[in-house]
Amino acid sequence: MTFDPRNILVIDFGQLGDVVMSLPALRAIRERFPHARITVAVGKPAADVIEMTNYADAIVSVDRVSLRDGFQPLSILRMWHLVKDVRRRQFDFVIDLHSFSETNLLGFLSRAPQRLFSRRPGRSLDFLANFRPLPPIEENNRKRHQVDRYLDVLRPLGIENASRVARLVSRSEDDREVDSFLRKAKADVGAPLVGLFPGAGHESRRWPLERFSQLAETLYRSDAVRTIVFLGPEEHGLTSRIKALFPTSSVVFDRLTIRQLVAAQARLAVFVSNDTGPLHIAAAVGVPIVLLLDRRAPETYIPLSEPKQVIYNAAIPEIPVAEVYEATRALLAAGRTATLFAS
Repeated sequence: MTFDPRNILVIDFGQLGDVVMSLPALRAIRERFPHARITVAVGKPAADVIEMTNYADAIVSVDRVSLRDGFQPLSILRMWHLVKDVRRRQFDFVIDLHSFSETNLLGFLSRAPQRLFSRRPGRSLDFLANFRPLPPIEENNRKRHQVDRYLDVLRPLGIENASRVARLVSRSEDDREVDSFLRKAKADVGAPLVGLFPGAGHESRRWPLERFSQLAETLYRSDAVRTIVFLGPEEHGLTSRIKALFPTSSVVFDRLTIRQLVAAQARLAVFVSNDTGPLHIAAAVGVPIVLLLDRRAPETYIPLSEPKQVIYNAAIPEIPVAEVYEATRALLAAGRTATLFAS
């Protein structure tokens, strides 16, 4: 293939976990066009994820929520400023990995002569794309992984058999900051640390806070394992309740940046979580994960990383503490065994 664009815009407007799962596609684009300048347009919460990978030469950070749900005249004004910014950069190729109607429109209005968009029935505006051949239509296949769906968009570029593994590596300055937090909490004594993330986008997807607390108590009492409770912006209001519920051995991290979250997760032996963006970040960091999942959930979004334990139940709140403890303990034991043989 002789197609050789030099100024590429990749639109990557998914949620935090979606953006993490798009990293293999971004890496494949970087490898396919090593001499191009690549700009990634991404939602603000995930901008740090893109910045940490070095797959992009520039980032356009967009407040997707205000564009979508804000005061309409103001949203239109912000959208127009975004379009002007994109046009000013004079892209010659646009790739839209997610293909919402508004992102397809942004790609079209960019005036880039070549546009490759994901084809999503009922969501994408396929007539605004013009790159040939077309990518395959995204099918409603509950077993087709999201990583592969993003890679499917790139098949017209001759990209085949790309690595499906997302990887994030912490940076030294963030490592130092997190180490300082751990020293302050007296959690740097060498004992295993287990991360807990009790948040989720909807109550039906959350394991009860009381059960996370019981898990933390059991891990400390039975295995001398301390837990770090991670809270995102949506969970800030839970801080006082968590400090009252959880054992005093637990540490609460409630105002970490994404970069600090990566550094903190790199110090964990296991990460236990509902299906959330921080879970996907932990998987990309390489931490063994325990995922609490509704039995009806598709396999599409389960991290591909290993080792992991996926615990299903008809209703997440009904998952027993004992089952989560045993899964966590199994990963802890496997990690200790691997360390023993490595030494």
